[in-house]
Amino acid sequence: MARAPRSGPYVCGIDAALDVVSGKWKGLILWELHAHRVRRFAELRRGLPGVSEKMLTQHLRELEEDGLVHREVHAEVPPRVEYSLTEDGRSLNRALAPLGDWGTERVRREGLATATLPEDVA
Repeated sequence: MARAPRSGPYVCGIDAALDVVSGKWKGLILWELHAHRVRRFAELRRGLPGVSEKMLTQHLRELEEDGLVHREVHAEVPPRVEYSLTEDGRSLNRALAPLGDWGTERVRREGLATATLPEDVA
């Protein structure tokens, strides 16, 4: 299911950028693909504790539509589907890095809780 088209023009660059990463899981999907280069659906789901299959599917489709994620289907039985970042996805991750640094510092400063991920995910 395609996303509804935006109802009006972008106000600024931040508006346009947040439009493609809005949603709880999109930034984390980009982070997971950056960390591991190529991931299958089940690997992504394991790397994002709490994401539902439906939400992961929806966000992957939107990221693909926005040109940030590449979906490759291998002609095998059973079919193997792999996800990776496009050049636009990699450049967005570079742009988001300072925001991540800010968030890490905020977590440290405020003593906020963080998730503990399994070693093969972290």
